[in-house]
Amino acid sequence: MKVSPEQPFQIIYSLFSHEFLGLLFESFVVQLDEKGRLSFAHQNISSINAREFSSGLDDTDYKLIKWMDEMQQENVVKNFNTKKLKPKEFLRKIYDPKTGNRAIQEVIELKLEGLRAKILEKLTGKRFFEMGNDGNPIWREIEIMPDKASVLFHFRRNEENTHYFPTIKYGADKLEWQYKNAYLICHEPAWLVVDYMLYNFKKGVDGNKLKPFLNKKFIVIPKKVEEQYYKKFVTQLVASFDVYAVGFDIKVERSEPQAILSLSDLPSSPKTDLFGHAVEEEEDDKIVFDLHFQYGPYVFRSENRQDNNVELEKIGDNYTFYKVVRRPEEEKNFGDFLKNLGLPVKLGRFSMEKSKAFGWINTHREALEERQISIQQALNQKGKRYFIGSAQISVEIKENIDWFDVYAIIKFGPYEIPFHKLRKLLLQGKSEFELPNGELAVIPNSWFVNYSEMFAFMEEQEEEQHTANLVLKKHHLALAQELQQGNLLQLTLSRKLEKLRDFSQIEDYDLPATFKGKLRPYQKAGYNWLRFLNEYRFGGCLADDMGLGKTVQTLAMLAYEKEANPDATSLLVMPTSLIYNWELEAKKFTPKLKILTYTGTQRIKDNRRFAKYDLVLTSYGITRMDVDILKDFYFNYVILDESQAIKNPGSIISKAVNELNCRQRLILTGTPVENGTMDLWSQMNFINKGLLGTQGMFKKQFLQPIEKKNDMDKAAKLHAMIKPFILRRLKTQVATDLPEKVINVKYSTMTPEQEKAYEEVKGYYREKIVNEMTIPGLRNQQFTLLRGLTQLRQIANHPRLTDKSYKGDSGKLEDVIHMLEATASEGHKVLVFSQFVRHLGIVREYLDEQGIKYAYLDGATKDRQGQVREFQENQEMKIFLISLKAGGVGLNLTKAEYVFLLDPWWNPAVEAQAIDRAHRIGQENKVMIYKFITHNTVEEKIMALQERKMALAGELISTEESFMKSLSKDDIEALLI
Repeated sequence: MKVSPEQPFQIIYSLFSHEFLGLLFESFVVQLDEKGRLSFAHQNISSINAREFSSGLDDTDYKLIKWMDEMQQENVVKNFNTKKLKPKEFLRKIYDPKTGNRAIQEVIELKLEGLRAKILEKLTGKRFFEMGNDGNPIWREIEIMPDKASVLFHFRRNEENTHYFPTIKYGADKLEWQYKNAYLICHEPAWLVVDYMLYNFKKGVDGNKLKPFLNKKFIVIPKKVEEQYYKKFVTQLVASFDVYAVGFDIKVERSEPQAILSLSDLPSSPKTDLFGHAVEEEEDDKIVFDLHFQYGPYVFRSENRQDNNVELEKIGDNYTFYKVVRRPEEEKNFGDFLKNLGLPVKLGRFSMEKSKAFGWINTHREALEERQISIQQALNQKGKRYFIGSAQISVEIKENIDWFDVYAIIKFGPYEIPFHKLRKLLLQGKSEFELPNGELAVIPNSWFVNYSEMFAFMEEQEEEQHTANLVLKKHHLALAQELQQGNLLQLTLSRKLEKLRDFSQIEDYDLPATFKGKLRPYQKAGYNWLRFLNEYRFGGCLADDMGLGKTVQTLAMLAYEKEANPDATSLLVMPTSLIYNWELEAKKFTPKLKILTYTGTQRIKDNRRFAKYDLVLTSYGITRMDVDILKDFYFNYVILDESQAIKNPGSIISKAVNELNCRQRLILTGTPVENGTMDLWSQMNFINKGLLGTQGMFKKQFLQPIEKKNDMDKAAKLHAMIKPFILRRLKTQVATDLPEKVINVKYSTMTPEQEKAYEEVKGYYREKIVNEMTIPGLRNQQFTLLRGLTQLRQIANHPRLTDKSYKGDSGKLEDVIHMLEATASEGHKVLVFSQFVRHLGIVREYLDEQGIKYAYLDGATKDRQGQVREFQENQEMKIFLISLKAGGVGLNLTKAEYVFLLDPWWNPAVEAQAIDRAHRIGQENKVMIYKFITHNTVEEKIMALQERKMALAGELISTEESFMKSLSKDDIEALLI
């Protein structure tokens, strides 16, 4: 009979017995009459039509309907009924007493029992009925009792047997349930219907423990099986439920749990020393923590999660059950507490490296004591006994004249251990040693973590009494200061050395009178820093951004050295292409310095000459070849410019410069780290030998943890150690100290092949032009001169501009590429201008080979604005190659911080236009301009002419023609010398 959802209705749930599947539930909607009573009008409701009656359903109803759908026979059999039999026919076959499939029956029953348990749990507050034999879903209503009943199991033991039976109480009343036609709807957990009332039970009673007593008063346990029955069955009942016994004892322990951490050895992998090298060691490598809980005299492992534990004891003919009522919530709290301390043992055993384990105990000792968690040691097979008391280390460092003296006190409980003994153990990677009482003390891992670098860098000095005195070199000051900041040692410093902690407190030193020039504020600060390092004989790395004046700061310091040590000679090693730049800068800023340029095939290989000069300039190549000559002279300073040249510690040049003898060392570089952390070690080891330990030690201590494990703590330690000896200012940091634009000239040296090509063309045009100048009235000499000068300028850039078959290199290209990579790696954007599109093409070819992104613009470029937008907005694009004529006007490139002019222009006004592409309104950065000039070529001479002509004519010279006309015979001859 159809039920109208428009009229009052109610959802009800009905219980019926299926021929094969047992007790099942079904959902119905029943129409209500005018008095609100259930009528005979009803219909089945399922997930298919439930939405029609949504006005009378809640979320629980939808769940119940879904679960009841799942237990209908057609849904129960569909996964097994492969032959597509009718559900009833399939079930008849499966449940046939003789030929039925017991395995499928068990799977079905397991599923149905699970559904019954879920449904019954949600039926509270719903109307529930037994279905009549005629299919009436509301035949007899079953009341669902709101509270849970309790079961008490009784045992009465006498001389012949034991009687066993359960009683049920609901609230304070005893429930009469036997011989009442009571039945179980669900067994796990038990749901029992008695007199049309539905009960469920505290402690999740299993219905199978009640079922035998529905129509039986008690079960008799014969004497002969008594002991076996007590062990297997009664112990489980006593553990889980309330039991009343006569004839045997049940003793219950209800004390608070006492947490115990038990320690034992766990053999592990081979041991390594402080630097990761394998060490032959018989010690076990790991400690196992095992969490136990003690209740009175009983101890349980934490992973044994039973709420109650029962043990049976039989003495003579008497039985005693010992029941321990555990407190799982409190046990969980202990487990959570230990997990928060870094020891996740609540699920059982947890192993940890031995040194870390005792470090953990030492670190958290107070917290453990506060929570009354005791630490006990289980005797293992070897019989080792570990010291688990307090371990303490205190280190004090005091400044001496040339080093730091190290004093340390090590205590394990009442025992004080000599510091040098502990240091040797740490360096060997050993973590344990025997105390006078026979216990094994284990060095906490925190000592390895906190002090391993310092212990590794210490040196032993034999004193007169032949006792070892431990010292630390002064250049390890930063390491000591970092440990002091972490409250890991006491550090006593002189007031002067204390200033090195904060760079801003360094004394302000006067510039030498012989220094001709003015230093910007940040350059003066750099000079002060160099003087400070000089005073303490520390080596240093001046690593300012390109263009910030590393050269001028160094020259100021060298000028001071000439005043302070007039008889001393310093050595400056650099790439060949920089020698001329240094000569020019030295003449400009320090004209009093006597300089020897020790280069070329005609150099005089006699180091006695060096003493006559204040400064010797040489190249890395010459140093490599003449190391035997150079190392036999004791220099004041050895300074390396572009020191990334020695980034590979295994290279010949790196080994060569380390052989040089001097009082002090300094390196200059804009890119101290190009490829990896080892670059840093090589350069730091040059300036302050031993600062970062040996190469092998550095790999284990820093390189591998930083590069392979991304260990930020190690990176921070490394940074702290080198910080006092590296001064690096970025252009953005000193922007307020810079003028709006800074113009630098970068001189390049031609390669031998390039020089040969240049001289051939220069010789040809010099003869041709000089001859033409002697012929009166010949007017094409200006054209010849322009063509010749253009070819010479092109060869000064790269001979491939005039000769496509040229296979050699170009000195200028090498310099341009080096500086492009340096600026880009520092995160700066750079504009690269050239008059010659083919020159840009050569640079472009290199960038393509290296996979470096760039923007490009020449006269043939169609999407000019697209290239500009890409350069301005794309953070990854650092380089913009621009043809001077195509890009000289109409571009706004305010993101650029550097401008490279690859070839000098006749008219400086045209160069200025190019510079103004970057240096214009909207530019927030200071702009660094680099003019690349090839030494000993027409480029250098044009630049000199520019300065002279501009001084005379202002900006009147504005074209190539007017520039050519302004050239005198002497000017032309000077260009072609």
